[in-house]
Amino acid sequence: MQIEAVSTQPFEGQRPGTSGLRKKVTVFQQPHYLENFVQSVFDSIGDFAGHALVVGGDGRYFNREAIQTILKMAAANGFSKVLVGQGGILSTPAASCVIRKYGAYGGLILSASHNPAGPDDDFGIKYNIGNGGPAPEGVTEAIFTRTQKIEFYNIIECDDVDVDQIGNFELAGMQVAVIDPVSDYAELMQSLFDFDAIRALLSGNSLSDDFSMAFDAMHAVTGPYAKAIIEGLLGAPDGTVMNGEPKEDFGGGHPDPNLTYAHELVDLLYGDNAPDFGAASDGDGDRNMILGNHFFVTPSDSLAVLAANATLVPGYSAGIAGVARSMPTSAAVDRVATSMGLDCYETPTGWKFFGNLMDADRVTLCGEESFGTGSNHVREKDGLWAVLFWLNILAVRKESVEAILLDHWQKFGRNYYSRHDYEGVDSAAAANVLQNVRDQFGTLPGTELAGRTVASCDDFAYTDPVDGSVSENQGVRILFEDGSRIIFRLSGTGTSGATIRLYLESYEADSRQHGMDAQDALADMIASANDVSQLQALTGRDKPTVIT
Repeated sequence: MQIEAVSTQPFEGQRPGTSGLRKKVTVFQQPHYLENFVQSVFDSIGDFAGHALVVGGDGRYFNREAIQTILKMAAANGFSKVLVGQGGILSTPAASCVIRKYGAYGGLILSASHNPAGPDDDFGIKYNIGNGGPAPEGVTEAIFTRTQKIEFYNIIECDDVDVDQIGNFELAGMQVAVIDPVSDYAELMQSLFDFDAIRALLSGNSLSDDFSMAFDAMHAVTGPYAKAIIEGLLGAPDGTVMNGEPKEDFGGGHPDPNLTYAHELVDLLYGDNAPDFGAASDGDGDRNMILGNHFFVTPSDSLAVLAANATLVPGYSAGIAGVARSMPTSAAVDRVATSMGLDCYETPTGWKFFGNLMDADRVTLCGEESFGTGSNHVREKDGLWAVLFWLNILAVRKESVEAILLDHWQKFGRNYYSRHDYEGVDSAAAANVLQNVRDQFGTLPGTELAGRTVASCDDFAYTDPVDGSVSENQGVRILFEDGSRIIFRLSGTGTSGATIRLYLESYEADSRQHGMDAQDALADMIASANDVSQLQALTGRDKPTVIT
């Protein structure tokens, strides 16, 4: 098999975002488009000769074709080995686990996360470095620079590798190891959690005689993982895992585990004879939603509860080093950290910003309001890990989800919190919304909004305490004297137009006021956010696409 150097020309717009390069499938299917990006990665990551690469994805449309291209290019470019999940499947946290366990040089993860899939929908690819985490900005910028100059890519012409068969194969002198996508990850979970206690809970011998749960895999990548771990190792009844078969179009659904898109699970948990516990994960397995019987746990509160109860879980029983949250995430975990004497870091949105803190042993637990929670066991957020963490807490405390939250708010107060997403907004109009707020930075401080006094306004910037790197323009903030916040941010996870994310937060210490619906508690702030930004007037949107 001969290595072929194929002439090519740059494509515009191949800059990786916070989660890699995401475009429509039809864009990736253009001749040379995927190859250009993969070659640009290989040209930018250093000397990997003799090292291994991990490859896998969430099983969405075009996943299999992309993997075959990557295998042939990896062989042509000098990797000694590629580990690929059977059927091309590896959840994002499982890929991070495999990179770390086998000392791979890095990995290519094929996913557009929670975005819809299918021939006319989304595809994505990102590079993770040797610690298992997303490539830092220096690497992604180098990749982008290379995409603008690329003239050829290397590939071998050969038959496809049978990735459905576990085993070792050879491709132009490179070893291809097709591995069980679940086993390494399941082994790691068993080392962190008390599976005996969770098994007792799920069998009805712990919390109650009839404890039940439902896990919605949303026809995405966590189906095989949840079936193997929750129904297999932990003995939950068959059918506990809903929508457990991964499909190339995610069954026509939108695999984003929130109250809007995980409506089947929400209807179940808010219906008659609801299970005690419900959870969902997203397209690539790195996000999670936690529900109790007629009770929703915000991701911000979930992170805080995990931190407050970490010592109940074997993998964290010796204590945690610190916690971190993305800037838009509520300050609920900050209050836990203060109580426990822990450092708490506020970072920009994007899991890569947690990597340095974890590698430096400054934090153990971290999370984002966008339904992502994780720890230093891998370098990605991890949806199923969060679900198992909750099950372990439930098994030990022998209380309901709602009881645990009410007790938590009694101790720490409640951070009323919500995010309003306006998806598919004209990009220029979205930019104008944020600029309109920036233009008022000089006049807003000292004035009143929503009955609160504005303390300051800024465009959030972050200096990494480990390497000193600076990230600017990470979100427009209106900060109030009582700790309340209004934040506007443009999301980089979509493929069409822009998504404006509006975050609202108000702290309430009085436990007698903890029973309100979040939208009611924040109603005055929601109205003031629209008034000050003129969001509706500038975008023509009279309501959010999604409220969480």
